[in-house]
Amino acid sequence: MTEVPDIEPARIDEPVVDAVATDEPVQVNVTASEWLGMPIIDRDGERLGKLRDIYVDVETDVPQFGTVKEGVFTHHLTFVPLAGVRVSPDHIQVTATKDQVRTAPNIELQGGELSQADEKTLYHHFEQNYTPIQSASGRRLARR
Repeated sequence: MTEVPDIEPARIDEPVVDAVATDEPVQVNVTASEWLGMPIIDRDGERLGKLRDIYVDVETDVPQFGTVKEGVFTHHLTFVPLAGVRVSPDHIQVTATKDQVRTAPNIELQGGELSQADEKTLYHHFEQNYTPIQSASGRRLARR
């Protein structure tokens, strides 16, 4: 098996390099901002929906979370973690399971911003470290 080097997270408008099933590095010539509308699948290949929004870390501009429209009848937006995604020409694979996404906290969006408490809740639900930034709002995420 070929070793795939660790890949630095791409900023919102940098091309993303990823490995696909062949275990060979492949250049996927899309930037994170071009992910919008792409199908999202979970780590097991289950379809989650299409990417609607991208939330980036305001200090690094690296995508951290996205939203997908979930549900056949209710159609509400659910957050998915974007850290560690695998990008192919036809979908984005996240590291979370469908159950983790389905049970994600229901966070009501108001003007595209999340409260610091909502950010913390998201990071903890998906078992990621959360540290508020040193700013007036303390918010780490911004929608792009």
